[in-house]
Amino acid sequence: MILKFRYEPEELKMLRFLHGRMRLTPKDYSHFLNLEKGFSGEKIFDELLEESPEEWIILHDLLFDYSNTFFQIDSLLITGDCIYIFEVKNYEGDFYIEQDRWYTAQTNTEVKNPLLQLQRCESLLRRLLQELRVKTPLKALLIFINPGFHLYQSTMNLPAIFPAQIKRFMDKLKLKSQPANKNHLMLADKLMSLHLEETSFGRGLEYTFEGLEKGMTCLSCKTFLMPFNKLTMICLKCGMKEDITHAVTRSVDEYRLLFPELKVTTANIHEWCKTIYSKKTIRKILVNNYTLINTGRSSYYK
Repeated sequence: MILKFRYEPEELKMLRFLHGRMRLTPKDYSHFLNLEKGFSGEKIFDELLEESPEEWIILHDLLFDYSNTFFQIDSLLITGDCIYIFEVKNYEGDFYIEQDRWYTAQTNTEVKNPLLQLQRCESLLRRLLQELRVKTPLKALLIFINPGFHLYQSTMNLPAIFPAQIKRFMDKLKLKSQPANKNHLMLADKLMSLHLEETSFGRGLEYTFEGLEKGMTCLSCKTFLMPFNKLTMICLKCGMKEDITHAVTRSVDEYRLLFPELKVTTANIHEWCKTIYSKKTIRKILVNNYTLINTGRSSYYK
């Protein structure tokens, strides 16, 4: 059973919104693409775990602060006889290992050794479990989810599951694993209580309300929408139509994430949505979907 689901990271949402409204720096754009690819790979692995026995306990996307050190776990599987850390990598292309260093085969560029991150998480979680007096064995594995990945010069004892091995690994796990018990459920509850919500996303990104392009972006291709009629917006690029109320409330969510310090006012949202020319239409949508905090001229919505 899945007790903790995975949700799209707020930092990824923020970068996606900004990408549609400004030119990201090369560094931020590269980070955005890495987050997109990483999240996509994690969701693919999540779908595989959804077919797991009901007696397994699954926790996705955990963040802990142990011994003044933060560490994150992509997926944690608790069975009756073992606890598994899964670090999911959506690497694509040919890689090789040389003297414990990882390189891309095409350009011979050194990349971060994913084993170091895995070992760090394993060590910290092991110490945390010892503190909680948990005696169930712990095992940490890299999951290479992308079928277009290949690693040269790896050893037999590498703690990794490669794309062609994933199905056999899962089938074997289902056959040999024992059901989790009440103690494991208590452990899962304890770990979820120790989980921290990420609060540092987006730090270091430089942008202003005035500097971003205004409008409502298409859900499909991210082009800005235009009015089709009084109730509908349309994307002139891909032809997708969207109810005007949904488009505005979606844009308000985007505004709130990018500018948590700014109030949701009729004037601000009218400027943010841009292509809805009537302030009356914006006000009506806000009144029907949000709570008005009436403070005279400085009234706003929550």
